[in-house]
Amino acid sequence: MSVLVRPLITEKVSSLNENGKYGFVVSKGANKVEIKNEVEKMYGVNVEKVSTMIQPGKSKKRYAKSRVVTGSTASYKKAIVTLAEGEVIDFYSGI
Repeated sequence: MSVLVRPLITEKVSSLNENGKYGFVVSKGANKVEIKNEVEKMYGVNVEKVSTMIQPGKSKKRYAKSRVVTGSTASYKKAIVTLAEGEVIDFYSGI
């Protein structure tokens, strides 16, 4: 199983891209060393710092005809990767 699940493409992370920081959704069991090695191997860049956080799931409620259906979205782990000065990752190169 891969450590990196997908890149984060949000407005907040896109504004961090200008400072050399990139966001990824990673597997819950991944640690900072594994994330660093995977990003360096996959994108060919030098990683200086990795910050991780677990985003908890949100509870959702939907009103149906017969009853109220409750549930929650899944929680996930995300990583903010800081690259070395002058290096960039282009997520849109293959499109």
